[in-house]
Amino acid sequence: MWRQRWRQQRQEERGAMRSADGNSGTVNWTTKQAHSYIISRIKAVEKNVYTILSKVHSDRNVYPSAGVLFVHVLEREYFKGEFPPYPKPGEISNDPITFNTNLMGYPDRPGWLRYIQRTPYSDGVLYGSPTVENVGKPTIIEITAYNRRTFETARHNLIINIMSAEDFPLPYQAEFFIRNMNVEEMLASEVLGDFLGAVKNVWQPERLNAINITSALDRGGRVPLPINDMKEGVYVMVGADVPFSSCLREVENPQNQLRCSQEMEPVITCDKKFRTQFHIDWCKISLVDNTKQVSTFQEVIRGEGILPDGGEYKPPSDTLKSRDYYSDFLITLAVPSAIALVLFLILAYIMCCRREGV
Repeated sequence: MWRQRWRQQRQEERGAMRSADGNSGTVNWTTKQAHSYIISRIKAVEKNVYTILSKVHSDRNVYPSAGVLFVHVLEREYFKGEFPPYPKPGEISNDPITFNTNLMGYPDRPGWLRYIQRTPYSDGVLYGSPTVENVGKPTIIEITAYNRRTFETARHNLIINIMSAEDFPLPYQAEFFIRNMNVEEMLASEVLGDFLGAVKNVWQPERLNAINITSALDRGGRVPLPINDMKEGVYVMVGADVPFSSCLREVENPQNQLRCSQEMEPVITCDKKFRTQFHIDWCKISLVDNTKQVSTFQEVIRGEGILPDGGEYKPPSDTLKSRDYYSDFLITLAVPSAIALVLFLILAYIMCCRREGV
């Protein structure tokens, strides 16, 4: 049935192309099934040549900065039109679609890049913090979409061009643990923007960047029970160009440290600015001041490369004294044999000479 509909659609496409005028150029064309294509037409030797380019198969370039959070959403709607039969007008296609991502030529993604998709009916998300080592080197990610109903696939490439950041790394970095969020919820631009706005209101920096987001499960956390809408929790690292505010440093005072050691909530004055949307575990906050880190580099003092004189080497003598192992052999065999013989005689006496009636 779907093959007949697909052939009918192809006939309609050919008819639409024949009805185009004779001028050369580029025509934007949309089928009745609401799937867009780009048709480029080249006039050569009295013949119009048409090339159909699917939007899904075209490569996509992105330009993230090193040390700044990178998020790329794999939208299911973007791939739906790749799987025939195309839906009829007004018909909603909700096929389960999953994604597989890997670095071109390798079975997995780069170490800094993570991927998550909760269900085949939700969008996938690529996220991570690009490293300085990959600046200027295009990273090509192969994205393969699988239609779990028709078992068809579609693929295109994501070209990640990592740019260098002038203010990288930011000298002051803080990592927050948010208990009431899953990683895919935190990666939403609206949610992440609200969190950065709350941090900026507390910290008051001139520049503030999200550096990285990590699921608590990647830090050894446990999978939450499916009750009371419990969340996994996420670690969010942000960086700024000014020292930490007094509110962020309140967790370092002795009273709050004592409360954290007793598994009690510390008293933080600015917690109310987060509490309406984000439940932060202030005992797990990490403040890193890169301006005060002491370099661990130790200068290596090179010598002459000559070992100290230990005297002349004296190998063992070739004429070793011979040793007779005959007595050891006799003792090893004679003593156990004698004990076994005595035990055998005792057992034979008991079994043969001490029976009743004899």
